[in-house]
Amino acid sequence: MASGGSPNSGVSILYRPYCKRVNIIPFALVILLCSASYFLGVWQHSGGVSTSFQSTVLNAVSCDEEKVLASASKLDFAAHHTVDEAKAAAPAVREFPACDVKYSEYTPCEDRDRSLRFDRDRLIYRERHCPAKEELLKCLIPAPAGYKTPFPWPISRDTAWFSNVPHKELTVEKAVQNWIRVEGNKFRFPGGGTMFSNGADAYINEIERLIPLRNGSIRTAVDTGCGVASWGAYLLSRNILTMSFAPRDSHEAQVQFALERGVPAMIGVLATNRLPYPARAFDMAHCSRCLIPWHLYGGQNLIEVDRILRPGGYWILSGPPINWRRHWKGWQRSEADLKAEQDDIETLATSLCWKKIKEKGDIAIWQKPTNHIHCKIRKRVLRSTNFCNVINPDSAGYTKMETCLTPLPEVSNTREIAGGALQNWPQRLMAVPPRIASGSLDGVTAEMFLQDTELWKKRLGYYKAVINQLGQKGRYRNLLDMNAKFGSFAAALIDDPVWVMNVVPSEAKINTLGVIYERGLIGIYQDWCEAMSTYPRTYDLLHADTLFSLYNGRCEMEDILLEMDRILRPEGTVIFRDDVDVLVKVKSITDGMRWDSQIVDHEDGPLRREKLLLVVKTYWTASNQGQDQPDLSAHSNPMNET
Repeated sequence: MASGGSPNSGVSILYRPYCKRVNIIPFALVILLCSASYFLGVWQHSGGVSTSFQSTVLNAVSCDEEKVLASASKLDFAAHHTVDEAKAAAPAVREFPACDVKYSEYTPCEDRDRSLRFDRDRLIYRERHCPAKEELLKCLIPAPAGYKTPFPWPISRDTAWFSNVPHKELTVEKAVQNWIRVEGNKFRFPGGGTMFSNGADAYINEIERLIPLRNGSIRTAVDTGCGVASWGAYLLSRNILTMSFAPRDSHEAQVQFALERGVPAMIGVLATNRLPYPARAFDMAHCSRCLIPWHLYGGQNLIEVDRILRPGGYWILSGPPINWRRHWKGWQRSEADLKAEQDDIETLATSLCWKKIKEKGDIAIWQKPTNHIHCKIRKRVLRSTNFCNVINPDSAGYTKMETCLTPLPEVSNTREIAGGALQNWPQRLMAVPPRIASGSLDGVTAEMFLQDTELWKKRLGYYKAVINQLGQKGRYRNLLDMNAKFGSFAAALIDDPVWVMNVVPSEAKINTLGVIYERGLIGIYQDWCEAMSTYPRTYDLLHADTLFSLYNGRCEMEDILLEMDRILRPEGTVIFRDDVDVLVKVKSITDGMRWDSQIVDHEDGPLRREKLLLVVKTYWTASNQGQDQPDLSAHSNPMNET
């Protein structure tokens, strides 16, 4: 197409008589005004792209990357959006005070004082009991005095700062079991446990002699009553990712120690509610003297393990009553009592159609069937445990456990794996998950899944370009994706020394947590109108993709943000993705939370309404003087101290 100064000759000939009659002065004036407007706009914006934001966190993107970052101290979206109007409509910044120091380890939904209002039978008082709206704290949880950035992985597996979790109870109570010990200003984790005082590695080697742990067929595991999660910590070297949980109980801060070590863990208990995981999630489940009464309450606890165990998955039990003939005196129980308990467990496992693989020494292992064809035939004949009339086997959280068996998906023959076969790790990470391939998720196709996987590879590359520390190995370890969808953000990070807790919110339109587990990743269900079942300062980085659009009008934005502050470490990072108007509202709140933040453009450029809000939580701790009010002065974290 030719320029305005050199009209096409054919067009010129056709309309020459008309052109002679046209006064070209108005046209020239319009062109002149448009050109002047354009160059004025370029001049106005030319100085606004070089200001750095938290230079330790954000890194400018060079021009040859063909990405435009709006990283000025005050971004101007007026040419494309109505951000100025949104800013004018946003509420004035409200400063949030620091909470009392006594709340430094506050877990709102597992608060010990609140738990005393509930029944102690079946550990109901240790389940989630969240505060009412009028009970919510409107303050910032302080870190303990002297808090330091945790050691980088893998050093953190064995070492933690005493000042970060200042509790010595376990070092005394579990001293002979080699769980944990204090050495100067540090904790050391020798890797021991109640049933593996010689160390988790030696114990895992015993298991490995009975079932395969290194061929990729076992990728996800769950540890019930995990202690300080040494079993899960040492399985990581075998590419097995473990969800460890334990209640908040008299053993102070078990789960907090695990998270401080950089090991996946959460507060949880097998009581009356289902665990917050989908059906058929884990390749392996484990209990090492976890003190769960498997044989009581109609077998509900073991039936719940069956629900979350994949077809062909393994259940490992060590501790009472296994090997009772050797240990009954030390356990201070009678031989008859322990024998009866093991007999009950064996009967229950048989009623679940499990097959006992082996019992050797202190370890017994059962395997779940790959489908329920034979099981259904046997149950019709023997009239044993009934199958549940299940509408949604993935329902969890506040759903009550039952005494009926969750049926596996139908199969056409005895050799078929119910729900679909998974590839071994690591191939299963990028393979189309069976729940998508089978069409069981309405509106979700294999093409959508593959496109999402590629999209998040691109987005992660952009994140690393604008967040310097995300590309630094060892800077982050514990990550949380607050609206994980298919888990593609976590999948894109698979080569980094991090782990990601993938959350599928209860408000999500499609339940994708089963897909996440079929990829070999881990996660939970969570309603973000409530607190998460974890300790303060759990995560190094939070990722919130369209979370506030999802929860718009469902609960107070500030309550979600205060919960994010509670679970984020000092000097931790948050990445928000959302519509620019939503992010402006978020920023108006976070500016009063001692967070440094900056809105930057979408990876596809400034014309997209979706933007990123990047945040750094400033470092501040409770006063070293033991006063109620914390020392709020931000300063450099002594992360290099040894």
